Amino acid sequence: MSLAMPPIEGPPSIRPLTEAPQTLRPSTESPSSSALPTYSEVERPLESLLRQPPPPNFDPVARIYRFAEYLALGSLLQRTRTHFLADLPPRHQAFVLGDGDGRFLARLLERRPHLGALAVDTSATMLQLLRRRCQPFLHRVRTLQASALTVTPPPDTDLIVTHFFLDCLTQPELTTLAQTLAADTAPGTLWLLSDFAVPQTPIVRPLAALYIRSLYLAFRLLTGLRVTHLPDPQTALAAAGFTRIARHEFLLGVLYTEIWQLH
Repeated sequence: MSLAMPPIEGPPSIRPLTEAPQTLRPSTESPSSSALPTYSEVERPLESLLRQPPPPNFDPVARIYRFAEYLALGSLLQRTRTHFLADLPPRHQAFVLGDGDGRFLARLLERRPHLGALAVDTSATMLQLLRRRCQPFLHRVRTLQASALTVTPPPDTDLIVTHFFLDCLTQPELTTLAQTLAADTAPGTLWLLSDFAVPQTPIVRPLAALYIRSLYLAFRLLTGLRVTHLPDPQTALAAAGFTRIARHEFLLGVLYTEIWQLH
């Protein structure tokens, strides 16, 4: 029996790594169309919305409007509104925008016992006063608190009424309104309107322009109205397919009323 120890084997040899480790490369593909929008894309519409001025609020002037009107021009505005009242042919359904406290609508319904009406205004207080004034005819009146630019007239509308309302719109808004109402009503529909104007007469023109600027300033302070100058209803209505069939002026042309017909 030999006492010699068996040879001790060394540890197994470690082979060097001959393959380079796999590296992660950044993707060069463009993001798909379904990728989430960036912060700026989400932020932009919100900023645009926040930058828009709030709509005018006519509630603060609703209860004093009639007295302020008479204090400034006496009965001239109401005479302008009602000048063609007796000349209107029989109508079935009126679409009345911005009639204020309802003085014209009450007169219209009184003269036309078979006429129905939808009165639209952004002011809840104005509509409350209108309903009170039209109390004897409420079974023929509907009211809606909304912007005129968002409301569709009833299907059988054949009379549109805008007395001293279009001057609260910008020219693009007025153009849109005229085009929309022309598309939503039938040929033969009448549009009765009254408004302010700056006459071309040299003596009257600067005084009228100053008076109208002062009105816009007062309404901006009291209601937040952002419109600063009169739009051009004649161009907008003519472009929409209406034809003027009557016109009358008051106060040397500073006030006027017209009837237009859709062809």
